[in-house]
Amino acid sequence: MIESSRQNKAAWEYNAYDFWVREAGRPEELAKKILANPVAHLRKYAPYFDAFQGVRVANICGSCGKKAVPLALLGAEVTVFDISADNCRYAMGVAEAAGVSLSYEVSDVLEIDLQKYGGSFDVVFMEGGILHYFHNIDQFMEMMHALLKPGGRIICSDFHPLTKIMDVLSFQRPTMSYFSTEILEGEMPHAKFYAEEERKQFPKCQLRLYTISEIINAVIGAGFTLKRFDEHPAWTNADLPGEFTILADK
Repeated sequence: MIESSRQNKAAWEYNAYDFWVREAGRPEELAKKILANPVAHLRKYAPYFDAFQGVRVANICGSCGKKAVPLALLGAEVTVFDISADNCRYAMGVAEAAGVSLSYEVSDVLEIDLQKYGGSFDVVFMEGGILHYFHNIDQFMEMMHALLKPGGRIICSDFHPLTKIMDVLSFQRPTMSYFSTEILEGEMPHAKFYAEEERKQFPKCQLRLYTISEIINAVIGAGFTLKRFDEHPAWTNADLPGEFTILADK
């Protein structure tokens, strides 16, 4: 594991389980909410799936299972790949409380065992802002391509690159040139929800922010056929883009 991944792992395992309990409730509480309406918990991503029943899904950086569990409840066979053991503990607790089977691999996404998982999935799915944790987006997209069966699909939703030059999502992060390739040190997304003294104790992450063209060209360069590129309004200001979703096929 490279040093930046070690640093990001330490950050994502710092107080993560307690944060999810604080943010989403105990695993059984979140499970109860998801059981009431699994599709609603997939939010805007549900229409990007052609089907759920029997579909093999790799949920990349699936965190606390908030999307993996509803997918499993809808009939998908879900494997989460995430670097945080704390995230795994919470997600598996939610899955158990919801009565569904979930596979969870705690590993660096770029070190996934392709002898075991290569060409295994119908869909690779990611959301919530993960691309900036990977400093070589071409390598990342090549791994996503390798995980898919022929004819498989990538659903990649992430923060809009406008966030490089404007804090449209209130991340409290310094802005920079849109074309900057700098690796910057940033705090965990949930650190800002803690008191200032505790916030200072959180380990930092190493982030690389991308332009729209870098992201799209990485998808094409990995061998995908681009099907859709959708932009979504920011949750802070509906007049500005805050997120995007890419749909592409192998």
